[in-house]
Amino acid sequence: MAQHHQDKTIEGAVELLKVNGFAGMAEAVTLLMNSAMLAERSDYLGAAPYERSSQRVSYANGYKDKQLKTRLGALPLKVPQTRDGSFYPQSLEKGLRSERALLLAIAEMYVQGVSTRRVTRIVEELCGLEVSSSQVSRAAAELDAMLGAWRSRDLGIYRYIVLDAQYEKVRQAGQVLDAAVLVACGVNADGHRDILGCSVSLSEAEVHWRAFLSDLKDRGLCGLELIVSDAHEGLQAARKAVFPSVPWQRCQFHLQQNAGHYVPKQSQRAAVAADIRSIFNAPDRDEAEHLLEKFQRTYAASAPQLVKWAEEAIPEGFTVFSLPASHRRRLRTTNLVERLNEEIRRRTRVARLFPNEAACLRLVSAVLMEISEDWQTAERRYLTFGD
Repeated sequence: MAQHHQDKTIEGAVELLKVNGFAGMAEAVTLLMNSAMLAERSDYLGAAPYERSSQRVSYANGYKDKQLKTRLGALPLKVPQTRDGSFYPQSLEKGLRSERALLLAIAEMYVQGVSTRRVTRIVEELCGLEVSSSQVSRAAAELDAMLGAWRSRDLGIYRYIVLDAQYEKVRQAGQVLDAAVLVACGVNADGHRDILGCSVSLSEAEVHWRAFLSDLKDRGLCGLELIVSDAHEGLQAARKAVFPSVPWQRCQFHLQQNAGHYVPKQSQRAAVAADIRSIFNAPDRDEAEHLLEKFQRTYAASAPQLVKWAEEAIPEGFTVFSLPASHRRRLRTTNLVERLNEEIRRRTRVARLFPNEAACLRLVSAVLMEISEDWQTAERRYLTFGD
């Protein structure tokens, strides 16, 4: 019976194309989509329509009308329902991904200040759909809800987290100000990486960082064994307040950059940089501390300020030596977040200036959620933990 129904559906779609040519494409696709969803429901129920079966898990419960926007226009679909309410057709889900991608595109154009007229023209050229100003606003609102749910989702056990910030130009009260964009990445107990959250604010650094870290904790972040970041004062104060007992690894790349401020002669810079690299590349902490002592003796006379700084700062980059050797390369710097910041800057470069913090947060969240979803589908682990 099911095969006969599928054959009739295909025949009907072919007939629409024969009679109407390309003008019948939308009707043909609608017919095929409705048939595919109906077949999915039968597979889910374990029984065809009107069939008695001991394998049945639920019962059909009519249809729900839905318009799916496509390149062919809006398709009037009938989505099959079940009594238990647990069924949702995957064929429709794939179509909705395209619709969400369209929403993202509209919202990103909206964020970047593209006029409604241009949005309408671009979407019409790409998809054959007309978009009104109210639809642009509605798309942005729907996107905000989706992104807000992603930013507030429950977390759980993450063994390592990496924190970093960058700045974007935001207009406020007639002024152009720098807004801090905070990003947190984590590595969970299975060794997979994830983007835990992001935040945008013009507030004081420590207040902003403390609110951001407190939100991660309130969302269930636990099991931390290491926090990796630079030595920004506001971040450090917030870290100590929210996660006081978690070991901290200072980013070795930032440390090498900071060292340059204490080198008195240009001719010394290359040698100092090479010596610091050799300290961080040591096989274990004992050797690193031995090389640091040698470093201090070497520059005691020629660069006393450098030696004083190194004595206090460089050991803050040694925490990573307590981790398995295979984890150190990934966690000795904030590169995990730095690469995300590069992608954010690539996408925000076109905007240059955001009309407000909310617009900035919308675009940053959209970029990061997209990357996070890609990470979730990756089979390869970022780090491997011993069984």
